[in-house]
Formats: sequence, C-alpha cells, structure tokens
Amino acid sequence: METRETTDAGTPGHAAGAGISRALAGLAALAVAMGIGRFAFTPVLPMMLQDGALTLPAGGLLASANYLGYLLGALSAMVVAVRPERAIRAGLLVIVATTLAMAAPLPYAGWLLLRLVAGIASAWVLISVSAWCMEALAIYRRPFLNSLVFAGVGSGIAAAGLLCLLLIGAGAHASGAWAALGLLAAALSLAAWRFLAPVHAAAAAAATGRSRFRWNADALRLVLCYGIFGFGYIIPATFLPVMARTALQGSPLFGWSWPVFGLAAALSTLCVAALVARFGNRRLWRWSHLVMAAGVVLPALSPGLLPVFIAALCVGGTFMVITLAALQEGKRVAGADARVLLAAMTAAFAAGQIIGPLTVGGNGFSSALIVAAAMLAGSAILLTSTSREPT
Repeated sequence: METRETTDAGTPGHAAGAGISRALAGLAALAVAMGIGRFAFTPVLPMMLQDGALTLPAGGLLASANYLGYLLGALSAMVVAVRPERAIRAGLLVIVATTLAMAAPLPYAGWLLLRLVAGIASAWVLISVSAWCMEALAIYRRPFLNSLVFAGVGSGIAAAGLLCLLLIGAGAHASGAWAALGLLAAALSLAAWRFLAPVHAAAAAAATGRSRFRWNADALRLVLCYGIFGFGYIIPATFLPVMARTALQGSPLFGWSWPVFGLAAALSTLCVAALVARFGNRRLWRWSHLVMAAGVVLPALSPGLLPVFIAALCVGGTFMVITLAALQEGKRVAGADARVLLAAMTAAFAAGQIIGPLTVGGNGFSSALIVAAAMLAGSAILLTSTSREPT
C-alpha cells in the first residue's frame, strides 16, 4: 500500500494542495532568480541604450558580469553545503536588493558589481530550488509539479518583459524599470516565503546516506554539451529586444519579442514531463539543440521582424526544455549523489554565457549567431554517442 504524506496535512487532498503550494513557491522563486535576477537586464537594455547610459559593447560586458557571478555561484555551490530553503531565501533577498539598487545613479563599476552579485544569488537559488523540489515534491509522485516549478523561469521572463513593455509605452526611463522590477521581485519573494519549508525529515535522512558521485566519460560529455547550450542560447537571450528594435527601426512593437520568448519558455516547460516520457531525456535534449540552432541562426541569414520573432519562439521554446531534460539526465547519469554533477553542468553553462555576449561587437550580431548555431548543432551530434537511456 502506498504511504501518504502526512507532514503538511492529514488527508490526501490536503497533501495534494500542499504539493501545489510548494510547487508554486518554487515557481515564484525561479521567476525572481531567473526572470529578474538573471534576465531583467535583457528587456531593460534597450531603455538604457535609449537613455544614453550604455553603449552596446558596454551592455555586453554588463551582461557578462552577471554571467560571471552565475559561474561563481555555481562553483561555490559545489563546495559549500547550505540547507536549500535557507539558500533560496537568502538568494531572494540579495536579488531584491541588487535589483532595486540598479535604479540608483551609480557609476558603471557599481552596476557591474550589482549584476555580478545578482548572478551569484541567481545560481544559488536555481541550484537550491532544484535540490529542494526534487526532495520536497518527490513524495507527491506527480512529475507535473516539477515542470510547474521550472515554468517559473519563463513566467518570470514574460512578466519582466511585459512590465518593461508597459513602462516603455508610458515613457519611463531605465531607472524606473529597475525600481519596478525590484518591487515585483519583493512581492513574489514574500508570496513564496512561508512555503519554502525544510524538506521532510525522512527525505533529508535518506539524502545523507547517498553514495558519492564518480566522474566518467558520459558525465564529462553532459558538462560539455550543457556548456555549449549556455553559449548558444545566450546571445539572443541577451540581445533579442535590441535585435527586434533594429529590425523594426525603433517601433514600440519590438518590446513584444521578450514576452514572446518568456511565454514560449513557460508553456514549453509544462510539456516536458510528457515529452520525456515519449522520447527520453537525451533524445529530447538533442533535438531541442537542433531546433534552437535553427532559431539562433535565422536572424543572421534573414534579417527582419519575422525571423526575430521566430527566433524568440525557437530559442524560448527550447530553453527550459533543454534545462529540465539536461538536469534530469544529469541526475540519471550521476545516480543518487547528483549535486556535484548538476553544479558542474551549471558552472559550464555559466562559462558559456560569459563568453557569448563578448563575441558581439559593434558590427552586429550575425557572426556570433552563426558560430553559436554551429556549436549547438555540433553538440547535438555529441549527444548521440551515449549510454543507453532506460525505456
């Protein structure tokens, strides 16, 4: 007979409600960490360029500072042990503070430092939410809850993009956008706070008895391919609204490109459980790289509005599918002790993101997009030489 969870409530119905509440708390935490802590800069960048606060190369460096922070956060998560719920709460507080501080009239070096710290906090929240939900939601035996948690990334991206779109329409400046995003992050963090409870004692006790992870060729392959994914997607994920503004010659419609990206990410995440059941993690990851490669290269081959929005759909629609499929595949390959491999994959992903924006110069995006697409296609080939997935 199946054992029912009784920690949150005494009936299965209440337990199911508790599972949804926890999943929504994880969703809100990832919306703050990724939609704002990581990617708020993307929809705000055109406003900062319009205000004359940045040049495009300076914007790329500011983006890379955030990605460097993400790398440092992932590396530190490999060696520092903190209870997941504590790390999530601390990370959310840091993201709220650094986002609000971006509204202040600081020198460029101050902005670099703030985005660096926000990147560190974002990595900690993502890794900690991944660990927390794997334990806290496992007792409910509902794979959809994990997909719901990771829909927070796309939901946060879409919410930040729509908020910036409204502010652009109202004639707001970038400082006002940062302040509004900081308040949104605070509201979401407050809503999630009380549901970020410690993992059930039995699950925590089981975690302490796990065998240690050992590196092998397949694990290294996953780290490499996940790093290429970080490099490949980050150029459109950083500059998509700028590309759209160029294609639209300044029309306010360019602002819709980022909400489209986020909405595609959120909706595709909800389909991951069914897609994994049908194709398996590795095959889904491989084909998603090919779809993303097509979306990345399209604006370079055919500049214009439609290619940019198709790119938003292709890249946004595979971004979280790859993330979930890859992390689940990493957990399968690593076995019981998956923390080290997941953190290493996240660190490689972050390293790819640091390099990506730096390949964009003052002459446009085409060369960088072509290189990124080629690397994504090549990594899809690498993923065909693997150990067999369970059926």
